[in-house]
Amino acid sequence: MLPFARLTIIGLGLIGSSVARAVRAQMPSVRIIGHDADPVVRARSVALGIYDDVTDTAGASVIDADLVILCVPVGAMGSVAAEFAADLPADAIVSDVGSCKQSVVDALTAVLPTATIIPAHPVAGTEKSGPDAGFSTLFKGRWCILTPPEHAPEAAVERLRSFWQQLGADVEIMDARHHDMVLAVTSHLPHLIAYTIVGTADDLEGVTQSEVIKYSAGGFRDFTRIAASDPVMWRDVFLSNKDAVLEMLQRFSEDLSVLQRAIRYDKGDELEALFARTRNIRRSIVEQGQDDDAPDFGRKH
Repeated sequence: MLPFARLTIIGLGLIGSSVARAVRAQMPSVRIIGHDADPVVRARSVALGIYDDVTDTAGASVIDADLVILCVPVGAMGSVAAEFAADLPADAIVSDVGSCKQSVVDALTAVLPTATIIPAHPVAGTEKSGPDAGFSTLFKGRWCILTPPEHAPEAAVERLRSFWQQLGADVEIMDARHHDMVLAVTSHLPHLIAYTIVGTADDLEGVTQSEVIKYSAGGFRDFTRIAASDPVMWRDVFLSNKDAVLEMLQRFSEDLSVLQRAIRYDKGDELEALFARTRNIRRSIVEQGQDDDAPDFGRKH
């Protein structure tokens, strides 16, 4: 049974186009309407042929929608919702894919006070962006976290749960503020560290122009993959989830100081104990199917 018959996707980049492709593959009878603020992205999305229609305005895209998914930077949620508020059907569910949830709840509720709003976060993605970057299996075996407000209709939550499950995701229900704290550790802080390390290397201009790039087959190469993520999206993530990010950054700074002292005073046992614990965490991630153990992260040689 299809949870929704008419889907609107606003924001047709990596995640938005992946949702469209996954729906087309798993629920081919669903009518998919797309909209993007960028006319170049709209034109490319039409050429890809995965939407039934791509509209020039956000309002036109939602007129008959059962489900509206906002795939825009979290800082733009409120302004984009304001563009279609007058055209939104009373019984439509409004959701999103942002990696910050409390700010999304606040922004959408302020603009759509009578709408059924159920924020969501598919914990999946790549460093690529744009409508050509999407693929239909992006969500398969990945978690999608729903953060419904306290009084959200249970039937609506279950429809959205079914939607993501049919796209291959495992679904978890979580409080929005708790989600933001968890993601600050698992996603936001690692990205901040990656941006910092790559930026530090770039500041060392004499080295960066030669040795760092030339010998980047080590850990630096892996950090640059994360640091290649969409800069607008991550700007908004850090500003929207600033409290949780700053708290985790403080914890990280304290742990880094402990590590610094262990190195300075030759505390080899302490270092080895930490590295053994973190290696076990990596093994747990693989065992739970969130990554595989292919050598060199599955890179082709």
